[in-house]
Amino acid sequence: MDKQLIKQAFGKFFAGVLLVGLLLFLPAGTLRWQSGWLLCAVLFVPMFFGGLVMMKKAPDLLRKRLDAKEKLGAQKAVIGLSGLMFLAGFLLAGFDRRFGWTTVPGWLALLSAALFLLGYALFAEVLRENAWLSRTVEVQQGQQVVDTGMYGLVRHPMYTATLLMFLSMPLILGSWVSFVVFLAYPPIIVKRLKGEEILLKEELFGYETYCEKVKYRLIPYIY
Repeated sequence: MDKQLIKQAFGKFFAGVLLVGLLLFLPAGTLRWQSGWLLCAVLFVPMFFGGLVMMKKAPDLLRKRLDAKEKLGAQKAVIGLSGLMFLAGFLLAGFDRRFGWTTVPGWLALLSAALFLLGYALFAEVLRENAWLSRTVEVQQGQQVVDTGMYGLVRHPMYTATLLMFLSMPLILGSWVSFVVFLAYPPIIVKRLKGEEILLKEELFGYETYCEKVKYRLIPYIY
């Protein structure tokens, strides 16, 4: 097993845990925040074990996703907006916990946690179906159009999964204020996938025909 890959994967994982923990619990002013710990659990426990599986069965895919750096200027802007959304959303959720601005019913928070895990399962299935899946907008050498499984329903199932996951996060945290911030994600991801489709139609053979076959981008019969 590649020791450099192990070091890189674990380094990024624990850096992510630390960053999310600081963004949530520092503004909350306490570690006694069940909703914060619930989000960390549903976010990082599947990520940890999923990373171990990828490390063993698909190290090249894991390496590609860890090393990804966006090259297109327009897509860099989209990534920057996403980062600002997460920063503002997590900080506001923490302050909401501290000052008690809003309250999400317990049943809705638990339902959101279940939906988040469903999104993780969909994401894992997309990774299994598409060996060329990258964190950046690009066409790779030897890449082919994938039109089976979830790709037979929508053209961007990975984004469908992340849409479900990211809109669940603020509700798991019990913050309607944070949820309003995360409502920025759908237009952000629509902008990203439209730019991605322009590139794929130009550079990936068969993608335009695939778009004619699969009409919907994110949600069947809706968009």
